[in-house]
Amino acid sequence: MHKTRILIVDDELVIRESLGAWLERDGHHIMTAESGEKCIEILKKQSFDILLVDIKMDGISGVEVLKHVKDHYPDIDVIMITAFGSIPSSVEAMKAGAYDYLLKPFDPNELGVLIEKLTEHQSRKRENHYLKEEFKERSRFESMIGQSSAMQEVFKLIQDIQETRSTVLITGETGTGKGMAAKAIHTSSPLKEGPFVSVNCGAIPEQIMESELFGHQKGAFTDAKETRKGRLEMACGGTLFLDEIGEIPMRMQIDLLHVLEERVFYKVGGTQPISANFRVIAATNSTLEKMIQERTFREDFYYRLNVIALTMPPLRKRKEDIPLLANHFLHKFVQEINKPVERFSREAMDELMLYNWPGNVRELSNAVERAVVVCRSHTIEPANLPIVNFECIEPNYPTTGTLNDIQKHHIFNTLNENGWNIARSAACLGIDRSTLYSKIRQYHLKKGA
Repeated sequence: MHKTRILIVDDELVIRESLGAWLERDGHHIMTAESGEKCIEILKKQSFDILLVDIKMDGISGVEVLKHVKDHYPDIDVIMITAFGSIPSSVEAMKAGAYDYLLKPFDPNELGVLIEKLTEHQSRKRENHYLKEEFKERSRFESMIGQSSAMQEVFKLIQDIQETRSTVLITGETGTGKGMAAKAIHTSSPLKEGPFVSVNCGAIPEQIMESELFGHQKGAFTDAKETRKGRLEMACGGTLFLDEIGEIPMRMQIDLLHVLEERVFYKVGGTQPISANFRVIAATNSTLEKMIQERTFREDFYYRLNVIALTMPPLRKRKEDIPLLANHFLHKFVQEINKPVERFSREAMDELMLYNWPGNVRELSNAVERAVVVCRSHTIEPANLPIVNFECIEPNYPTTGTLNDIQKHHIFNTLNENGWNIARSAACLGIDRSTLYSKIRQYHLKKGA
């Protein structure tokens, strides 16, 4: 059990001794200081939970001690010791950050109750800090952020495969964070000390792709002035990330399939085999199964890539992550742009929650960056957000029919009547904001004109 550490600061010996005796009897660890100067000296060497400080002392006053503690030791709570005539000064001290004040002459029972109350307050603070840290830990994995069940499943899968070198195929819409997931797999794997080589298969012209991937020997073709390493060789000992794998030409699919099966490759024009001692992670926003049916993607290559399948969920299916992500991007861009923007207004956050984010996390990041740039106050408002393309659904729901039909119609009308202000609409409907968000998703309601 945590033993409360209390420092008593008073220039009267009898007060230090009487307070110390009462508090030691209650099981607290006590030290005393006869001046503000001595208090500051002690604080440099030892840590405390609570300070009892006389408000009026010669030299450094109790108020000056309070300010010093709040500047340098913000976790320490301060109780001011005061005479009846100094109550106005004590009230000012509380405004400056004191927890409470103790009036002379002392009542031991009152003192005990105050210390017990403050000890419970500190215990709750420690517990809240622990819970916040635990939440932060559960909500983040490497560079990815998410508290939703969908993202927790992603984190769990990456942890499950962290000791393996199995090939991974990451699928998901544009902007869902497939590249971040690939990096997280790499940095949590046995190959984390090796290179992470990323290849955008859709950005390399077909005529030079073989050389880019496999490298070439000097003289292998007209422009081969010197021997050159390809991306596969650069990735040796680490991870090769093949982004947009659906864009890779059919002939190159055959060559890469051979690498995955034989674990060796050759440079263009080379005769010496090079060991393919790297992990392959591929990613695509294409539907490879459909491409197989259309004969634009090889089925055998697909199965070689799809040893471990990881799907990144779209942002519209993990909306509980939006406040977490939005505030993460806010802090990031505030530091980068150096603007004193502190928060989103409730209305701005409602807009973020209502929007469907076709560009996913990447679009959200861009929207927050734009909002920070154009915001002229400490708070981001809806007008700062580049969210304008809401789909419209006409309010043509029947007023008779199933209970669901009637509820859908009523919620939609209430939202429209309140300008889609979530807080006001939830209050009118007699439900909380989270329930209203759930109903909006359930009934596929969109903000209309």
